[in-house]
Amino acid sequence: TMLVLAGIVVLHITTIILLLVATIDNAWWISDTVSTDLWGRWELLNSVWHYTNLKNYPEDYLQAIQATSVLACVFAILALFVFVAQLFTLPRGQRFTFTGVLQFLSCLCIMIAASIYTAELHISEAVGGYGHCYVLAWISFVLSFILAITYLVLRKKSE
Repeated sequence: TMLVLAGIVVLHITTIILLLVATIDNAWWISDTVSTDLWGRWELLNSVWHYTNLKNYPEDYLQAIQATSVLACVFAILALFVFVAQLFTLPRGQRFTFTGVLQFLSCLCIMIAASIYTAELHISEAVGGYGHCYVLAWISFVLSFILAITYLVLRKKSE
């Protein structure tokens, strides 16, 4: 039982780290001369990277992506704290439902962010491709979904 709980905590911390990297790092869309994240754009000019704002982006979509990405991180971190608290306070035989709901909200938020990004940004650009942060966002979605299901199924065993 302790090994399962340790595995769940390690998976949860890994998911949080991946979510944070996906939200903060600058590689959602990349090319040889451009690197873009959810907050800004870096352009290579004369062998020097220059930061610019995300102009020419639909602001409503961009704000939705930013907000849901941050919310995904917040819900995942809250879910970890609630899980640890429930380990010590939840009566035996009870399910970790609240933790599962928080984790499912995190899963839903990162899915919304990555989906909007896919559907609305860079759709007409011929040069470049999705970077590692975009991939990490989708991996985080899968891990968050697995964790949400695990928490909803997991019971505090009586020993």
